Amino acid sequence: MSAIISVQHLSKVYDSGFQALRDVSLDIRRGEIFALLGPNGAGKTTMISIICGIVNPSSGHITADGHDIIKDFRAARSKIGLVPQELCTDGFESVLSTVNFSRGLFGRPPNKAYIEQILRQLSLWDKRDSRIMELSGGMKRRVMIAKALSHEPEILFLDEPTAGVDVELRRDMWEMVRGLRERGVTIILTTHYIEEAEEMADRIGVISRGELILVEEKSALMDKLGQKQLRLQLQKPLLELPTELQDYPLSLTDDGLELIYHFDTQSEQTGIADLFRRLDEHGIDYKDLRSKQRSLEEIFVSLVSERATADTEAAE
Repeated sequence: MSAIISVQHLSKVYDSGFQALRDVSLDIRRGEIFALLGPNGAGKTTMISIICGIVNPSSGHITADGHDIIKDFRAARSKIGLVPQELCTDGFESVLSTVNFSRGLFGRPPNKAYIEQILRQLSLWDKRDSRIMELSGGMKRRVMIAKALSHEPEILFLDEPTAGVDVELRRDMWEMVRGLRERGVTIILTTHYIEEAEEMADRIGVISRGELILVEEKSALMDKLGQKQLRLQLQKPLLELPTELQDYPLSLTDDGLELIYHFDTQSEQTGIADLFRRLDEHGIDYKDLRSKQRSLEEIFVSLVSERATADTEAAE
């Protein structure tokens, strides 16, 4: 699949000397949903802002649908819709005027039917004549999304789009994202709600301290790093693990009523059969068992922690 956005050796150093991005290279495929994850200050918003032409890069080369974002700014920017973290729009304008104005900024001719469709999808049609200042925070967020979609972009950036919004908007938002992807729009999102990335994204990128530390298909990432837990609910509580079982990747809950066994789904031998045999030898009976996949959030925290530890050791 061809790349609709190509980022090559991108770096950004601010006047203060702070390096926000370090030699980032990334291709985003046409029509995919790409989730960019990272802790606060990792460089997510800086990278999005550079691609969208809001912040100048210190070095590197970026194209959007084949257009250089600096040399051919207008053509590149016309391909992109951006929903920023901050709510920034004229509070005295009506919803309809604001969205129509955004469309006009990109030189697009009026299209009443398309604008109505967007506003209805975002439950804004009944508010079309309301001034922005009269809307709730959630409604203002909907207006930002409508503005970003007003010029029919092929690429949509969503920078923390559901942070601090109600559950209804979050549900509507993801339904709309799925619909956009079906129409061929490429979606790039950053989010603190990692379960949303786990549900929605085709690929995951993890950025930490300005460096892109991983880009992976979501399914492959979950298979590769998503270790499983087998939780055994015991018939009788244990005070401690028998000495003979302490070499196993086992832990005992504080109440002594559950054994938790960690295993790698990629290994040829999970060791579960041997574990059951050893438990039987020691007379440890269980009444229930269940398995649990390691979540994307746990994988993300582990990756960022490992990188932070490696950076600290390198500095020493």
